[in-house]
Amino acid sequence: MTFANREDAGRQLARRLEHLRGQPIVVLGLPRGGVPVAAVVASKLAAPLDVIIVRKIGVPFQPELAMGAVGENGVAVTSPGVTAMAGVTDQELAAVQATEAAEVAARAARYRAGRPRLDLTGKVAVVVDDGIATGATARAACQVARAHGAARVVLAVPVAPPGWQERIGADADEFACLLEPPNFFAVGQFYDDFAQTSDEEVIACLRAAAAPRPVPAGQASPGHADPPGDSTQVDPPGDSTEVEPMAGATRLAGNLTMPAGAPGIVLFAHGSGSSRHSPRNRYVAAILAEAGLGTLLFDLLTPAEELDRANVFDIDLLAGRLAQVTAWLRARGHPEQIGYFGASTGAAAALWAAAAPGADIAAVVSRGGRPDLAGPRLAAVTAPTLLIVGGADTAVLDLNRRALAELRCDKDLAIVPGATHLFEEPGTLAAAAALARDWFVRHLTVARRHAPV
Repeated sequence: MTFANREDAGRQLARRLEHLRGQPIVVLGLPRGGVPVAAVVASKLAAPLDVIIVRKIGVPFQPELAMGAVGENGVAVTSPGVTAMAGVTDQELAAVQATEAAEVAARAARYRAGRPRLDLTGKVAVVVDDGIATGATARAACQVARAHGAARVVLAVPVAPPGWQERIGADADEFACLLEPPNFFAVGQFYDDFAQTSDEEVIACLRAAAAPRPVPAGQASPGHADPPGDSTQVDPPGDSTEVEPMAGATRLAGNLTMPAGAPGIVLFAHGSGSSRHSPRNRYVAAILAEAGLGTLLFDLLTPAEELDRANVFDIDLLAGRLAQVTAWLRARGHPEQIGYFGASTGAAAALWAAAAPGADIAAVVSRGGRPDLAGPRLAAVTAPTLLIVGGADTAVLDLNRRALAELRCDKDLAIVPGATHLFEEPGTLAAAAALARDWFVRHLTVARRHAPV
């Protein structure tokens, strides 16, 4: 068993934690790789999301040996037995603790962008990571969560080696793990995509989770999708609400953001193995929303359909879903100007759908896309199209250059220097998001200006 990526792991882990729904839980992701997993868990359980930032306090002359850990707001836990055995003085302990505490504060400021830490007093802290190797960081996180006032601590991970619970001991009250393989060597061996998570992705997850979610009339509780037949208007400017876009008779899951006066809305087509929870797409969507554009991130497939791996590469099916959701949006009276943002295989679906007769799409942006999978449809695309590719993603860059030659519309190829396929290098995702923002603002605004009155 392997996980497609961290979002896939989060979906599966959320099902294991369903019994916690309705309890006073706070989901805490361990930066950086645990945060995309935690974001999906929090969304599925309709729970608040935060990060839990911890730093190991290492013995000065043997830093790999932990003598404690520090968290935010001056919280520190120490192991007197280790400090005594290592002969560490109070002054040495204080010096190391101060250094690590400063790093914790810096990371908290970077990730939360001014938002306060969520209060854990009396809550059930669900500590989530993308996997456990030694367990040292996870154990420290559990200790810090309890020191912050958590009434109970649940440690949840997709994968860990056999016997991992014994390493954590009584620092967690409950454990949840999907996979404990006897052949465990490293967490990454159980993921198809285990690319490094960037700071930008962590920030995007927290920003999306912190956005207010208004409850439409007739809806039972925050975090749940709109009930069938709901005709509630879109949420207030800048807010995101969960919706259930219809693709024909198929009900999907989505997150809609509509700033006041938006010239149009951008639909996101995620890549294979991903979903509307993709932290990279959520980051781009946040940048577009800040520029005044509407966004809709939605799952192209239902959970049952995702079980058949052939579906995630069925470009015809995915493009059809994108077109049907576009029609659903227009039928609900949303802005006429529609843009498509596609990542990986989702870019092929976006171009395929944009090429359909009468599609009337204002602009398309592909990030790290596979436009070659749209094949003969490329020449029929009329929407202005921007292909964004990482300069170090050589194979995909070559495919995009060939696709650019086949496109007959207003087109451009933007290369982000140093970026690999997933744009995990510092600053590269931000550069791609800025390119997408400028393209959509330019073309959706122009399209509205020239629309018939």
